[in-house]
Amino acid sequence: MTEAAAHRSRKLIGVFGGTFDPPHGGHAAAAEAAVAKLGLSRLHLVVANDPWQKTADAPITPVDDRLAMTRAMAEGLSAATGQVVVDDREIRRGGPSYMADTLADLGAEHPGAELFLLLGTDAAALLDTWVHPDEVCERATIVVIRRSGQSGGPPEGWAFRELEADLPEVSSSDLRARYAAGAEVGDLVPPGVDAVIRERDIYGAGGST
Repeated sequence: MTEAAAHRSRKLIGVFGGTFDPPHGGHAAAAEAAVAKLGLSRLHLVVANDPWQKTADAPITPVDDRLAMTRAMAEGLSAATGQVVVDDREIRRGGPSYMADTLADLGAEHPGAELFLLLGTDAAALLDTWVHPDEVCERATIVVIRRSGQSGGPPEGWAFRELEADLPEVSSSDLRARYAAGAEVGDLVPPGVDAVIRERDIYGAGGST
């Protein structure tokens, strides 16, 4: 087998971690673009148990709710991609969530696979502050997903790939505020996720329509 053929036959696994509080249209668009443009065999949506860099400043939504919302988003994606799975390993592991540990687990489970760590520009800029960043660099190819014309990426010295996607301008914090105020969210949140938010009265949205 030639080197090129070996590369084509190699399993390509995407890792898209996050708090997903809530998962929104930007997450969905990034996931679909990654599967299509990177030719991923599988994309793991890894729900953080304790995203320690965020919980140090403010409380976050209970993990059971965030997991349910992420599963609802994945159901909508699976019809289009067929390769998206929700990964709860950081929840089962407990404690603070470290991507270095998650990548080590996935590498052991899929020997010979190539791992791609998908990041937005904000997360990529903080890579130097992660726990064991050298292990993250060794275990996965960093892929920064951004809109056309958007700037930003990892700190100097990090090797990475760029992937442009049609991403809506939306943030989870803005969506939480909209739900709390009873404001419209439109198509910024996938329908399945919106249904879970209202059914579970997450963000105080149970009484809003």
